[in-house]
Amino acid sequence: MVTKNQIKLIKSLQQKKYRKQHQLFLAEGVKVIQELVNSNLKLQQLFCTEVIDVNVDQSKVVFISNSELSKITALNTANNCLAIFEIPEVVNTEDEGLIVVLDDVRDPGNMGTIIRLCDWFGIKSLVCSPQTVDVYNPKVIQATMGSVTRVAVVYKDLVPFLEEKASWPIFGTFMDGVSIYREELPANGIIVMGNEANGISEDIAALVNSRIAIPRFGDLQQTESLNVAMATAIVLSEFSRHK
Repeated sequence: MVTKNQIKLIKSLQQKKYRKQHQLFLAEGVKVIQELVNSNLKLQQLFCTEVIDVNVDQSKVVFISNSELSKITALNTANNCLAIFEIPEVVNTEDEGLIVVLDDVRDPGNMGTIIRLCDWFGIKSLVCSPQTVDVYNPKVIQATMGSVTRVAVVYKDLVPFLEEKASWPIFGTFMDGVSIYREELPANGIIVMGNEANGISEDIAALVNSRIAIPRFGDLQQTESLNVAMATAIVLSEFSRHK
């Protein structure tokens, strides 16, 4: 049975300010929870509607009903388990290889997918603007499917960060950029991806030294833009092909 205090805590963790205050976040679903348990993240409590195949200290497991789970889930459709984990300490970004930078990406699904893409393509560092959606948003955690444990996600003021990296090749995606298929793409560099509606902001664009684009091949050429997660997949695939 879940207590009133536990319900209050879990519901509060759906908001960024309380996640920061308690240094806790939520995860739902066996696959995601198992990935987090297998990493170095610390489990505080696991709530389940049935016995699940997750190797955890049984003293931290609380069995609840489906109706109780529906009251505490952060998802539109409740899974069969929900866990509370401690937020780990922030790690430093890598000083070599490719670094992905997100300039004001707001959608949790896009953020989670981009983290999965970074994991897939071996990108170890993801640097985000303060306005980018919180990595510990429950919907972001769900969309990462565990990849959040293998990608270092940090939040920084992007202008000084990019100014410090001025000697690096800094790529940005723009509609009027040079076709990515014609560019020499290095093994080390920074890739900036912009906001879903507005793209890369002007102050960040001023620090980009290589403007690239994903060309349209359709006959009508009427599609305005690609979803940022889709664009990230294409860009990372092309960079990886050049390695």
